[in-house]
Amino acid sequence: MSRRPSVYARQRLSILAALTGLAASVALFNGPAASATLPTPVSAATARTYLASLTVAAEDRTGYDRDLFNHWITVSGSCNTRETVLKRDGSNVVVNSACTATGGSWYSPYDGATWTAAADLDIDHVVPLAEAWDSGAGGWTSAKRQNFANDLTRPQLIAVTDNVNQAKGDQDPAEWMPSVSSYRCTYVRAWVQVKYYYGLSVDSAEKSALTNQLASC
Repeated sequence: MSRRPSVYARQRLSILAALTGLAASVALFNGPAASATLPTPVSAATARTYLASLTVAAEDRTGYDRDLFNHWITVSGSCNTRETVLKRDGSNVVVNSACTATGGSWYSPYDGATWTAAADLDIDHVVPLAEAWDSGAGGWTSAKRQNFANDLTRPQLIAVTDNVNQAKGDQDPAEWMPSVSSYRCTYVRAWVQVKYYYGLSVDSAEKSALTNQLASC
């Protein structure tokens, strides 16, 4: 005849179940989707508040030149901004004395791809440099444009698949969104936070796309 487990045995089973659940949670957190570590954007509610306050204006690209945004400056030692983001966003990244990544793996949240060669990655400006120029950066000082192009504090820089970044180009969320739909909420929250922090405007189609996406976050 079977016996009911003792109180002690039941306690052990409960503890084992809890530990198993915790291990599963840790494994999930450390999975590929958690590898890209751009600074966490503001909440959807805060992003909606920020978006409501942004000026709506037509874009003007007159005079734009990418070289007006001095990007990939030295951050620390021999490491520039690109190399710093690659180290931040990768797993088990190995660099040489010049701070060039020679090993590691990177998960691109835009398209869900994983890469083991740094050459397969671009560092995306979430709000592209040309888009920033269209939205007000044309009137900034050179120093402010440099800060924008190398901003490691706001959710503005992230390592992603190179051809995906090139396909995005200078398009805003009315024209382009990450193919991984589960990442879109993070993407638009980051976009709005960066535009709000730098006092950039949005055009009407862009605001409509951002509003619709944030409503589903």
